[in-house]
Formats: sequence, C-alpha cells, structure tokens
Amino acid sequence: ILLRDEGACISPFNAWLLIQGLESLSLRIERHVENAQKIADFLENSPKVAKVNYPSLPSSPYYKLAQKYFPKGTGSIFSFELKDGYTAARKFIDSADIFSDLANVGDSKSLLVHPASTTHQQLSEEAQRACGITPGTVRISIGLENIEDLLAAVEKALASI
Repeated sequence: ILLRDEGACISPFNAWLLIQGLESLSLRIERHVENAQKIADFLENSPKVAKVNYPSLPSSPYYKLAQKYFPKGTGSIFSFELKDGYTAARKFIDSADIFSDLANVGDSKSLLVHPASTTHQQLSEEAQRACGITPGTVRISIGLENIEDLLAAVEKALASI
C-alpha cells in the first residue's frame, strides 16, 4: 500500500544529486532571469521583431502586475514575434548557434521552438491565432550561458532573416 500511495523510494545517489541541485537553484534562477531580461530588451529594440511577450518589459500589459507579484523577475521563458512570419521564424531558429531547437523549456541550456510548426502544428492557423500563436512566433527559454554569447547568437540569427 505504501508503494502504491507514495511511490518508490529514491536511491541514495539520486537523493544526493537532488540535494546538490537544490543548493544552487536560487543562483541558477537569478542567472536565468538576468539573461532573459537582457535578451528581451535586445529583441524589443530590433526592427525585425513585431512584439515581445515578456511581463518584465515596461511595454507589457502585465508589467505592473509582474512588478507587484514577481519583484525579482518573471522567469526565463517568453515568446516574441518576427515581422516576416513563418520563414523568418524558422530561419532565425536554424541560425541561432548556441540555442537548441527543442520544446523542453526551462533547461539550463538556451532553447528555441517554433510553435506553429511543432507544439501547435496540429491546430488550424485560426486556432493557433486564438492561442496567441502567429506564423512568426518563437518561444525562447534562456539558459545559463554567458550573456554576451547569447546576445551574439541572437544578433546573428536576426541578421540572417
């Protein structure tokens, strides 16, 4: 009954790994948020970007709420929309060197995904738009890499479109 109700017991080694990860979690989250803010600011100032959906930006309709409820930052996952649509989004993702093209957001590595051709591809374009997904939408998860390297990769990817 205990196994059914509470699950299997974690091994001692896995417990040790879990504790090691928890000890540095707050530092990793600080770096995630700091990097994400800088990338969001950079993208918002690009003429190739139509919109950045990140509550920590003053242009966000959720900015005041974000400041109230998340004074240390709103995380490292957000989306942005490229003006030139589907082709530009795919080219951006393919050109961003450091970033991986994966949907498992929240990783310690920086990731990009194109929802219109991956996670939301089964939906019609109408249904995608109802979910806030446009052909030019890119979802981004900022990791722990050096911010200068991340900014260089984003700048290079924008230049490719």
